[in-house]
Amino acid sequence: MENYKKSKIVEKPSPLPFTNLPSDIIEMKVKDGSKIRNLMGYAIGKMESDSVRQILFTGSGKAISKTITCVEIMKRRLKGLHQITKVLFKQTEEIWEPIVPEAGLDALTVKRNIPAICVLLSKEALDSQEPGYQSSPPPSLAGPSIDFCPRSLSGPLKD
Repeated sequence: MENYKKSKIVEKPSPLPFTNLPSDIIEMKVKDGSKIRNLMGYAIGKMESDSVRQILFTGSGKAISKTITCVEIMKRRLKGLHQITKVLFKQTEEIWEPIVPEAGLDALTVKRNIPAICVLLSKEALDSQEPGYQSSPPPSLAGPSIDFCPRSLSGPLKD
């Protein structure tokens, strides 16, 4: 591969693994470089309004753990959320071009299956027969509520 350079990555479109989602559902696409405080500030603000009943978190590859962290923060902050989790693979194609075109080498295409996760959080009960369903814990079993407070952008916290 020392004679090739990666020219582009094409992500194949894949449908969401949930049926009957509202067309205006908020989809939080978590990326590896996403800041949790930015994601949470937006998502919690939307879910605290009465008009939003569901929110969808998606992440793939290195962003899976960050996606799960965001979902767990949401469940701690907003009590009574129901959850359905789906694990899937997204297909990508990497196109590798020869560094020296005159060398007679052909372009290479590498197909990869990248793991991904989709988590649907809802204020209303979801289909409990759906694989990956987690009901809202009863208030007696729910842990303490934590307040999410983004750090000031002006610098570190002072004692």
